[in-house]
Amino acid sequence: MSDKKYSVFISSTFEDLKEEREAVLRAILQHGHFPLGMELWGAANDQQWEIIKRQIDVADYLS
Repeated sequence: MSDKKYSVFISSTFEDLKEEREAVLRAILQHGHFPLGMELWGAANDQQWEIIKRQIDVADYLS
C-alpha cells in the first residue's frame, strides 16, 4: 500500500446531493486522503472564487 496522500476536489451541486457528498467525503477520509470542496471557502466574491479555482488546479483528483 502506498503512503502517498492525495487531495480530491468534490465537485457537484450541494443541496440535492448532500448524502452522496457526505459518503464521498467519508470514503476519502477513511483512505487517509484530503477532501476539498467549494463549501470550505464559499464563493461570495471574486477573491474567494480565485482561491477555489487554485484548489481545483492543484487537486490530484476531481470527483
